[in-house]
Amino acid sequence: MFVRWLQQQWFEQRRRSPALWLLLPLHAFFVMASTLKRRLTRPQRLSVPVIVVGNITVGGAGKTPLTLWLAEQLQQRGYQPGIVSRGYGGKNVGPCAVTASSDPAIVGDEALLLARRVNRPVWVARDRLAAGRALLAAHPQVNLILCDDGLQHYRLARDFELAVFDRRGAGNGWRLPLGPLREPWSRLATVDAIVCNNFSGHRLPPQVRQFTMNLQAGQFYRLDDPSRHAVASDLAGKKLYALAGIGDPGRFFDTLAQLGLSFSAQAFPDHHTYCADDLLFAKDGILLMTEKDAVKCAGLGSLETWVLPVDAVLAPTLIEYILEKLRDGRQAA
Repeated sequence: MFVRWLQQQWFEQRRRSPALWLLLPLHAFFVMASTLKRRLTRPQRLSVPVIVVGNITVGGAGKTPLTLWLAEQLQQRGYQPGIVSRGYGGKNVGPCAVTASSDPAIVGDEALLLARRVNRPVWVARDRLAAGRALLAAHPQVNLILCDDGLQHYRLARDFELAVFDRRGAGNGWRLPLGPLREPWSRLATVDAIVCNNFSGHRLPPQVRQFTMNLQAGQFYRLDDPSRHAVASDLAGKKLYALAGIGDPGRFFDTLAQLGLSFSAQAFPDHHTYCADDLLFAKDGILLMTEKDAVKCAGLGSLETWVLPVDAVLAPTLIEYILEKLRDGRQAA
């Protein structure tokens, strides 16, 4: 409940609750600690170029779909990318390979989704530098690393930085925990590109290249039998329920509504660990969920459940710009 209230204060309330100011000492501590950490950290390079996909706000903004898109685009252009992630929500600490059968409680939901969606090596560790070194040792053919959600992990030196924003933007504009910002707004002036996922913020630094991203819904598939597919018209008129435990649950619910579906919605915190009781609200109908939630809900009960995958859609100018910057960086080195 506290997390939901805090997110409302960050993103939804025009007037902040006076209770929020009780967090002011924590805010001051976070600003000082994060500033000191960055100044004291000495970045270390891997033997291959590194592209970091991240944001300066907490919560999902579309980083994982963008990472999947980049991996596909790079493969089409002859690269052999590998992916590293913190494995947020998982218990793993040290470098660990992620496969399609990994336990999301160990490796995290987003890392497992990446491993299932892309035929590339995926490794997780709290220390992304260690994850990158372990991945390269196990897969010497990899010649580029994608780091999913690593903008603030300065121990890993990077060759290209992407900051992603969704429709929530920077919320109230405050640093944690008074607001959703992990770093100050001025940090955006130092990234290589900004990707706008249904976001048109007028305060973005004009000197940084901006690219538009849309999330395109695919076909539904059955949670207990992914070979079975359905389109929205197959589900229309039935008693539907929907759940989402992502950074912006409303984005998923809006997508379902745009597909013409009527449903009862239940939002959960980002990276929520589900149990069978969490799904009981849909016991008399059909349950709809995101892929990120689905990797944690397999085997929980016997409800008829359909999963809606989404894919990032961007102009090829982004990948061309990235490769141009990487070439320029190698020539300068």
